[in-house]
Amino acid sequence: MSARDKVNNATEKAGGKVKQVAGQAKGRPDTEQRGRRQQVKADVKNAGEQVKDAGGKAKRAFKH
Repeated sequence: MSARDKVNNATEKAGGKVKQVAGQAKGRPDTEQRGRRQQVKADVKNAGEQVKDAGGKAKRAFKH
């Protein structure tokens, strides 16, 4: 996973947390839910990148 991907995912997750907290503070369940979805989306992207990295490492290990 590139550093850019890590930063983008962390930024997306932080933005989701801000939306979630703002939704809770304002009593807006729709905004709160949108924030939670954004956080999950960032987590899924992170997991996908980790799987991709692991696949690349396994491929390099068997290449020799």
